[in-house]
Amino acid sequence: MGKIKITQVRSAINRPKRQKATMQALGIKKLHNPVEHEATPQILGMVRKVSHLVKVEEL
Repeated sequence: MGKIKITQVRSAINRPKRQKATMQALGIKKLHNPVEHEATPQILGMVRKVSHLVKVEEL
């Protein structure tokens, strides 16, 4: 499995609770503050649910 870098590019304000919880579970705290994760199916599924709020890069 490779690594991916996830960066929040849009605000989570006025989003459903589940999307906010997913952002928190990914470890994203602030805009433009990247986090790195292994590209597991679980992480990729969470990224897919909030894909409109984040930018993903492969490392």
